[in-house]
Amino acid sequence: MPFRERSFSASAPYSGDWLLALPIASCGLRLDDEAIRVAVALRLGLDLGSSHTCRCGALVDARGQHGLVCKQASSRIARHQQLNDLVTRALVSAGMPATKEPVVGLTRRDGKHPDGMTQILWRSGKLLVWDVTVVSTLADSYVATAARRCGEVAKLAAARKCQKYADIPSAYTFFPTAMETLGSMNDSAYHFFKDLGRKISEVSGDSREGSFIFQRLSITIQRFNAPFSTSHSLGTTMSFHICF
Repeated sequence: MPFRERSFSASAPYSGDWLLALPIASCGLRLDDEAIRVAVALRLGLDLGSSHTCRCGALVDARGQHGLVCKQASSRIARHQQLNDLVTRALVSAGMPATKEPVVGLTRRDGKHPDGMTQILWRSGKLLVWDVTVVSTLADSYVATAARRCGEVAKLAAARKCQKYADIPSAYTFFPTAMETLGSMNDSAYHFFKDLGRKISEVSGDSREGSFIFQRLSITIQRFNAPFSTSHSLGTTMSFHICF
Protein backbone atom coordinates (compact mmCIF):
# COMPACT_ATOMS: atom_id res chain seq x y z
CA MET A 1 0.00 0.00 0.00
CA PRO A 2 1.48 3.41 -0.96
CA PHE A 3 2.82 5.55 1.90
CA ARG A 4 0.35 8.39 1.34
CA GLU A 5 -2.78 6.26 1.78
CA ARG A 6 -1.28 4.33 4.69
CA SER A 7 -0.25 7.49 6.55
CA PHE A 8 -3.72 8.98 6.07
CA SER A 9 -5.30 5.89 7.63
CA ALA A 10 -2.84 5.87 10.54
CA SER A 11 -3.61 9.54 11.31
CA ALA A 12 -7.41 9.11 11.25
CA PRO A 13 -9.18 9.70 14.58
CA TYR A 14 -9.39 6.52 16.69
CA SER A 15 -7.87 4.32 13.94
CA GLY A 16 -5.04 3.35 16.29
CA ASP A 17 -7.15 2.85 19.41
CA TRP A 18 -6.34 -0.87 19.35
CA LEU A 19 -2.84 0.23 20.42
CA LEU A 20 -4.23 2.03 23.49
CA ALA A 21 -6.63 -0.62 24.77
CA LEU A 22 -5.77 -2.65 27.85
CA PRO A 23 -5.70 -6.36 26.82
CA ILE A 24 -8.72 -7.41 28.89
CA ALA A 25 -10.38 -10.43 27.26
CA SER A 26 -13.61 -10.17 29.27
CA CYS A 27 -14.15 -6.66 27.88
CA GLY A 28 -13.40 -7.65 24.27
CA LEU A 29 -10.14 -5.70 24.27
CA ARG A 30 -7.58 -8.43 23.76
CA LEU A 31 -5.84 -9.29 20.49
CA ASP A 32 -3.85 -12.50 20.13
CA ASP A 33 -0.28 -12.48 18.81
CA GLU A 34 -1.30 -13.24 15.22
CA ALA A 35 -3.84 -10.42 15.12
CA ILE A 36 -1.23 -7.98 16.42
CA ARG A 37 1.30 -9.18 13.83
CA VAL A 38 -1.19 -8.61 11.01
CA ALA A 39 -2.37 -5.26 12.41
CA VAL A 40 1.19 -3.93 12.60
CA ALA A 41 2.05 -5.26 9.12
CA LEU A 42 -1.01 -3.65 7.54
CA ARG A 43 -0.38 -0.37 9.33
CA LEU A 44 3.29 -0.21 8.24
CA GLY A 45 2.96 -1.89 4.84
CA LEU A 46 5.08 -4.92 5.73
CA ASP A 47 5.03 -8.38 4.15
CA LEU A 48 2.82 -11.05 5.75
CA GLY A 49 4.00 -14.06 3.73
CA SER A 50 5.03 -15.14 0.25
CA SER A 51 3.29 -14.55 -3.06
CA HIS A 52 0.87 -17.28 -4.09
CA THR A 53 -2.48 -17.98 -5.75
CA CYS A 54 -5.62 -17.58 -3.66
CA ARG A 55 -8.25 -20.30 -3.58
CA CYS A 56 -10.46 -17.98 -5.67
CA GLY A 57 -7.79 -17.94 -8.39
CA ALA A 58 -6.46 -14.42 -7.80
CA LEU A 59 -2.76 -13.70 -7.43
CA VAL A 60 -1.86 -12.68 -3.86
CA ASP A 61 1.23 -10.57 -3.14
CA ALA A 62 3.46 -10.94 -0.08
CA ARG A 63 1.44 -8.38 1.87
CA GLY A 64 -1.66 -10.58 1.81
CA GLN A 65 -4.00 -7.69 1.08
CA HIS A 66 -6.17 -9.67 -1.32
CA GLY A 67 -7.77 -11.48 1.62
CA LEU A 68 -9.35 -8.21 2.77
CA VAL A 69 -11.37 -7.96 -0.45
CA CYS A 70 -11.81 -11.58 -1.55
CA LYS A 71 -15.47 -12.54 -1.94
CA GLN A 72 -14.77 -16.02 -0.59
CA ALA A 73 -13.47 -14.78 2.78
CA SER A 74 -15.51 -16.73 5.33
CA SER A 75 -14.95 -14.22 8.16
CA ARG A 76 -16.91 -11.45 6.44
CA ILE A 77 -20.27 -12.42 7.97
CA ALA A 78 -18.81 -13.03 11.44
CA ARG A 79 -17.13 -9.61 11.43
CA HIS A 80 -20.37 -7.91 10.45
CA GLN A 81 -22.30 -9.71 13.19
CA GLN A 82 -19.74 -8.81 15.85
CA LEU A 83 -19.80 -5.12 14.92
CA ASN A 84 -23.58 -5.07 14.82
CA ASP A 85 -23.73 -6.75 18.24
CA LEU A 86 -21.32 -4.14 19.57
CA VAL A 87 -23.57 -1.29 18.39
CA THR A 88 -26.68 -2.96 19.79
CA ARG A 89 -25.13 -3.59 23.22
CA ALA A 90 -23.81 -0.03 23.38
CA LEU A 91 -27.28 1.35 22.73
CA VAL A 92 -28.75 -0.88 25.43
CA SER A 93 -26.04 0.30 27.87
CA ALA A 94 -27.11 3.87 27.10
CA GLY A 95 -30.69 3.04 28.07
CA MET A 96 -31.81 2.78 24.45
CA PRO A 97 -33.40 -0.66 23.86
CA ALA A 98 -32.70 -1.78 20.30
CA THR A 99 -33.60 -4.65 18.01
CA LYS A 100 -31.44 -6.12 15.27
CA GLU A 101 -32.58 -6.54 11.67
CA PRO A 102 -36.02 -4.92 11.98
CA VAL A 103 -38.45 -5.83 9.21
CA VAL A 104 -41.76 -4.03 9.75
CA GLY A 105 -41.87 -0.86 7.67
CA LEU A 106 -38.14 -0.88 6.87
CA THR A 107 -37.64 -3.66 4.33
CA ARG A 108 -36.44 -2.52 0.92
CA ARG A 109 -38.01 -3.71 -2.30
CA ASP A 110 -35.23 -6.25 -2.74
CA GLY A 111 -36.04 -7.78 0.66
CA LYS A 112 -33.01 -6.37 2.46
CA HIS A 113 -33.31 -4.42 5.68
CA PRO A 114 -31.00 -2.33 7.91
CA ASP A 115 -28.99 -3.88 10.73
CA GLY A 116 -30.90 -2.43 13.65
CA MET A 117 -33.34 0.06 15.12
CA THR A 118 -33.92 1.61 18.52
CA GLN A 119 -37.22 0.84 20.23
CA ILE A 120 -37.50 4.30 21.78
CA LEU A 121 -36.95 7.74 20.26
CA TRP A 122 -33.34 8.73 19.63
CA ARG A 123 -33.56 12.42 18.75
CA SER A 124 -36.00 14.95 17.26
CA GLY A 125 -38.89 12.56 17.89
CA LYS A 126 -37.46 9.89 15.61
CA LEU A 127 -36.28 6.30 16.03
CA LEU A 128 -32.69 5.53 15.12
CA VAL A 129 -31.95 3.08 12.29
CA TRP A 130 -28.39 2.00 11.51
CA ASP A 131 -26.52 -0.19 9.04
CA VAL A 132 -22.92 -1.39 9.43
CA THR A 133 -20.49 -1.90 6.57
CA VAL A 134 -16.72 -2.49 6.38
CA VAL A 135 -14.70 -1.63 3.28
CA SER A 136 -11.05 -2.29 2.52
CA THR A 137 -8.81 0.76 2.35
CA LEU A 138 -6.40 -1.43 0.39
CA ALA A 139 -8.73 -2.43 -2.45
CA ASP A 140 -7.48 -1.47 -5.91
CA SER A 141 -10.80 0.21 -6.69
CA TYR A 142 -10.37 2.57 -3.70
CA VAL A 143 -6.70 3.54 -4.05
CA ALA A 144 -7.39 6.89 -5.73
CA THR A 145 -10.13 7.70 -3.22
CA ALA A 146 -7.95 6.74 -0.21
CA ALA A 147 -5.16 9.02 -1.48
CA ARG A 148 -7.28 12.15 -1.07
CA ARG A 149 -7.56 12.23 2.72
CA CYS A 150 -8.31 9.93 5.63
CA GLY A 151 -11.79 8.44 5.79
CA GLU A 152 -12.68 9.07 2.14
CA VAL A 153 -13.32 5.38 1.42
CA ALA A 154 -15.63 5.12 4.46
CA LYS A 155 -17.37 8.31 3.35
CA LEU A 156 -18.01 6.79 -0.07
CA ALA A 157 -19.37 3.57 1.47
CA ALA A 158 -21.65 5.57 3.78
CA ALA A 159 -23.02 7.55 0.82
CA ARG A 160 -23.88 4.28 -0.91
CA LYS A 161 -25.70 3.07 2.20
CA CYS A 162 -27.71 6.30 2.35
CA GLN A 163 -28.67 5.84 -1.29
CA LYS A 164 -29.74 2.24 -0.69
CA TYR A 165 -31.99 3.24 2.20
CA ALA A 166 -33.18 6.55 0.82
CA ASP A 167 -36.80 5.37 0.94
CA ILE A 168 -36.85 4.79 4.72
CA PRO A 169 -39.85 6.70 6.18
CA SER A 170 -39.21 10.16 7.65
CA ALA A 171 -40.16 8.87 11.10
CA TYR A 172 -36.68 7.31 11.31
CA THR A 173 -33.17 8.78 11.44
CA PHE A 174 -30.77 6.66 9.38
CA PHE A 175 -27.12 6.40 10.43
CA PRO A 176 -24.72 4.64 8.04
CA THR A 177 -21.84 3.16 10.05
CA ALA A 178 -19.01 2.67 7.57
CA MET A 179 -15.57 1.53 8.71
CA GLU A 180 -12.36 0.86 6.82
CA THR A 181 -10.08 -2.11 7.44
CA LEU A 182 -7.35 0.28 8.58
CA GLY A 183 -9.62 1.96 11.12
CA SER A 184 -11.11 5.11 9.57
CA MET A 185 -14.85 5.84 9.79
CA ASN A 186 -17.29 8.16 8.06
CA ASP A 187 -18.06 11.44 9.84
CA SER A 188 -21.59 10.54 10.90
CA ALA A 189 -20.28 7.33 12.51
CA TYR A 190 -17.78 9.33 14.57
CA HIS A 191 -20.54 11.66 15.78
CA PHE A 192 -22.88 8.75 16.47
CA PHE A 193 -20.40 6.86 18.63
CA LYS A 194 -19.35 10.02 20.47
CA ASP A 195 -22.99 10.78 21.30
CA LEU A 196 -23.50 7.17 22.31
CA GLY A 197 -20.46 7.32 24.58
CA ARG A 198 -21.80 10.43 26.30
CA LYS A 199 -25.17 8.76 26.85
CA ILE A 200 -23.54 5.68 28.38
CA SER A 201 -21.41 7.93 30.62
CA GLU A 202 -24.58 9.60 31.89
CA VAL A 203 -25.85 6.17 32.93
CA SER A 204 -22.62 4.68 34.32
CA GLY A 205 -20.96 7.82 35.63
CA ASP A 206 -17.70 6.83 33.90
CA SER A 207 -16.41 9.56 31.56
CA ARG A 208 -14.28 7.01 29.66
CA GLU A 209 -17.23 5.21 28.03
CA GLY A 210 -16.68 6.97 24.70
CA SER A 211 -13.06 5.84 24.61
CA PHE A 212 -14.09 2.28 25.42
CA ILE A 213 -16.50 2.20 22.46
CA PHE A 214 -13.85 3.31 19.98
CA GLN A 215 -11.35 0.86 21.44
CA ARG A 216 -13.79 -2.05 21.05
CA LEU A 217 -14.54 -1.03 17.47
CA SER A 218 -10.84 -0.74 16.65
CA ILE A 219 -10.04 -4.07 18.29
CA THR A 220 -12.87 -5.83 16.42
CA ILE A 221 -11.70 -4.52 13.04
CA GLN A 222 -8.11 -5.58 13.67
CA ARG A 223 -9.12 -8.96 15.10
CA PHE A 224 -10.92 -9.87 11.90
CA ASN A 225 -8.21 -8.48 9.62
CA ALA A 226 -6.03 -11.36 10.81
CA PRO A 227 -8.13 -14.25 9.45
CA PHE A 228 -8.79 -12.25 6.27
CA SER A 229 -5.12 -11.56 5.61
CA THR A 230 -3.56 -14.85 6.76
CA SER A 231 -5.97 -17.75 6.98
CA HIS A 232 -7.75 -17.04 3.71
CA SER A 233 -5.10 -15.40 1.58
CA LEU A 234 -2.19 -17.60 2.53
CA GLY A 235 -4.17 -20.81 2.23
CA THR A 236 -3.60 -21.88 5.83
CA THR A 237 -6.02 -22.86 8.52
CA MET A 238 -6.18 -20.61 11.58
CA SER A 239 -8.65 -20.89 14.44
CA PHE A 240 -9.62 -17.76 16.35
CA HIS A 241 -11.82 -16.96 19.30
CA ILE A 242 -13.88 -13.83 19.71
CA CYS A 243 -13.94 -12.61 23.33
CA PHE A 244 -16.73 -10.29 24.49
